[in-house]
Amino acid sequence: MIRLFFQHFLIIILFSIPVNSLNAKEKTENIILITLDGMRWQEVFQGVDNRYFDQSDYIVYKKTHDQFKEKYWRDDVNERRKVLFPFLWNVIAKEGQIYGNREKGSNANMTNEIHYSYPGYSEILTGVAEPTIVNNDEILNPNWTFFEWMEKKQNYKGKTAAFASWDVFPYIFNVGRSDIFTNFGFEKMDILPDNENIQTVNKIQDDIPIPWDSVRFDFYTFTYAFEYLKEKRPKALFISFGETDDFAHDGQYDRYINSAQKTDEFISRIWNWVQNDPEYKDKTTLLITTDHGRGYVELEDWKSHGNMWEFSDDKTDQAIWMAVIGPDTPALGEMKNTPDVKQNQIAKTLMKILGFDYKSSNETLKAGKVIKTMIK
Repeated sequence: MIRLFFQHFLIIILFSIPVNSLNAKEKTENIILITLDGMRWQEVFQGVDNRYFDQSDYIVYKKTHDQFKEKYWRDDVNERRKVLFPFLWNVIAKEGQIYGNREKGSNANMTNEIHYSYPGYSEILTGVAEPTIVNNDEILNPNWTFFEWMEKKQNYKGKTAAFASWDVFPYIFNVGRSDIFTNFGFEKMDILPDNENIQTVNKIQDDIPIPWDSVRFDFYTFTYAFEYLKEKRPKALFISFGETDDFAHDGQYDRYINSAQKTDEFISRIWNWVQNDPEYKDKTTLLITTDHGRGYVELEDWKSHGNMWEFSDDKTDQAIWMAVIGPDTPALGEMKNTPDVKQNQIAKTLMKILGFDYKSSNETLKAGKVIKTMIK
């Protein structure tokens, strides 16, 4: 009788333990996924492209163009990329991993054939290349994102959040179904009324004209996300910055570069806070990537991407990159001569780092496999 009692007691205890803790060796308890829309791999690994220097068609700040060149140009490629992305190359390159330098045998690619933002983000967030998503139209995503997948789990209910500058994200996350806290596009932040930074951004969104009709300034997105992180303390956070893609479409190379460096600074501020907070320090994995690449061979190619465009170097816009840092990721730095990594592997890899076996909600498509080199 006593033996039977203890058997039943053990079964109850086992079913009370969160799934990810039964066999978990992982130290990660929180994840942060950040994207830079349309940020080309060439600038990430090579720094500023000097072919655009003194090209008046691609430069907005002509009076200060000499200072721009002086700020970003270095003869040595390693120094040049550090100037543009100091956090990426001074911190992640030493303590984490960076994938996607095709010149060093590290290829990172999309698997969808569209090379637009919605298909790219959907692939990142769901782990599958959904065949019905063929452009950036505002249609509801039929698949769960891994954030929605987490939100259904007991320990993560109310602990997921997503912020983005682009106003199509409500459809990508299918906000009416997903129950995730979100703030996208031109939305104001209607919570945390005592937070002065949030209230200031709420006001200046009305006061400062924005040059686009579908994307807000990334500073607004950063402020909302950062303040939410500090006060609400989510266990899974998504932040998508959009300016780099829009400045590129506008043909404004100097603004594209300036925005990329500012985004690197935003990410650095987030990571520095994370590593100084007891709840997050050495318990958080950060992954940074992009939704698609851009053209490269001709100067004009850089402005465009997607399967409807004609590039002089076909398929270059499928090239992406990834950077990851956290307690469960070996510090291998810039990856060289490694197996190709795919955009559809991000979801399952991040869930594996948390100790979960992620399954796509799609009835026929499986999520990409775990990137094993990212995990100790």
